[in-house]
Amino acid sequence: MSTGSSSQFDMNHWLLRFLAFVIDSIIIGIVAYIIYYSVILSLLLGGGWWLLWGSYLVLPFLLGVLELLYFAVMEASYGATLGKKVFGLQVQMVNGSKVTFDKAFIRNVSKIFGLFLLLDWILGIVTSGPDQRQKYTDRIAGTTVVSVKQVFSSVATPPPPPPPPPAP
Repeated sequence: MSTGSSSQFDMNHWLLRFLAFVIDSIIIGIVAYIIYYSVILSLLLGGGWWLLWGSYLVLPFLLGVLELLYFAVMEASYGATLGKKVFGLQVQMVNGSKVTFDKAFIRNVSKIFGLFLLLDWILGIVTSGPDQRQKYTDRIAGTTVVSVKQVFSSVATPPPPPPPPPAP
């Protein structure tokens, strides 16, 4: 397990984090669209069509709130979201301990709005910090994302040893 800080930019680490975020966003997006269209349909069927004038603002807000809650709860409870688990990543405090809900909430607050998240990632990548694996809000929360297993390893697992020969 890699827990030490790294002073070099690790493109593979950031790529895995991005791919994990895409997986998690697809999961949250499906849930958000189901909730959103259920509310829109109920408004239309209930005669509240006039309430739909600002509905285009509701979906991005709903996505942001669901992402913030999903990421904070999953990381505080399990140390990783489903996307991070797929790629062998884990969120932990910089001292290696488990992330608390308040720290997970702080590190994910930028997910409330896409532009904030983009700026969070850019600031984390281009500015120097104690650990180059941290986005900016990771530095504020005192958290980091580490690899807990080798993903897509090209080294094959050796086969088990053959059974002992039968006794005469």
